Amino acid sequence: MPGSSFFALLDDIATLLDDVAVMTKVAAKKSAGVMDDVAAMTKVATQKTAGVLGDDLALNAQQVTGVNADRELPVVWAVAKGSAINKVILVPAALIISAFAPWAIKPLLMVGGAFLCFEGVEKLAHKFFHSKQEDEQHHAELVKAVADEKVDMVQWEKDKIKGAVRTDFILSAEIIVISLGAVAGKPFEVQLGVLIGVAVIMTIGVYGLVGGIVKIDDFGLWCIRDAAGSLVAKSKRGFGRFLLWFAPKLMKFLSFAGTAAMFLVGGHILVEGVPALHHVGEALAAKPVGTLLSMLFDLVVGIVAGAVVLAGVAGVQKLRGK
Repeated sequence: MPGSSFFALLDDIATLLDDVAVMTKVAAKKSAGVMDDVAAMTKVATQKTAGVLGDDLALNAQQVTGVNADRELPVVWAVAKGSAINKVILVPAALIISAFAPWAIKPLLMVGGAFLCFEGVEKLAHKFFHSKQEDEQHHAELVKAVADEKVDMVQWEKDKIKGAVRTDFILSAEIIVISLGAVAGKPFEVQLGVLIGVAVIMTIGVYGLVGGIVKIDDFGLWCIRDAAGSLVAKSKRGFGRFLLWFAPKLMKFLSFAGTAAMFLVGGHILVEGVPALHHVGEALAAKPVGTLLSMLFDLVVGIVAGAVVLAGVAGVQKLRGK
């Protein structure tokens, strides 16, 4: 009968709506689970890349050395845009590797770890084997170039930005590879979410902090120029003098912390990748104050590995006559 057919149709529609509601609830639970996984793994990945972050901060803050004060933030912004483009290239490349050549993740991690250690030893070699006079001469040449009206400062600035973006590409690649290693074996959507999250956090975090760091001394100068006689003005001038004292100390600390972090992170990657070293690290971690012992072991491995790579690079350059 028409009436019964109508009610049957309504019943089918109600059943379909129930099924849709159930499936929507299941999908929502799965989506929430994925988001939870992404949040948790992003936290793990950012912790693993924290060492590179310290070096990234110090290096990028140094990149604007010699730039006029009113051009510091535009230069930082230009490098930040270049960094974002680097990560737009690197994230898909990392996902393709994970999908089609997951076996390559560990070797890439090892190469990245060795490169970090090499960079750290190279910094130490530069510090101990370059005289103070050479550094002072380089600084004097930089100041002279800035003051010389014949120097094309626009082109000089562009070259500086290009160099900073190239350096950022290497550091960003290390961050992405380390993050990929942290989520290896996870579903694609988790890997995608984590890599995008790390890329965004690192770019905004690094260049936001760099922008603040390079303007500390300018803010200090602004504070000490308040010539009023009030208590607030005197306090402001005192704070300004503190900032002018603090700014170079912060740069030195970031440089030191970044170099130490390179050995710790790079050494830990190598320790995790070499079974014999991994067993030693586990044995040390099981002892009293095991965390400290394992960190020292990572540090030693990082320094030794970096020295070996540096010696190899120097040998190749010597053979090539450089």
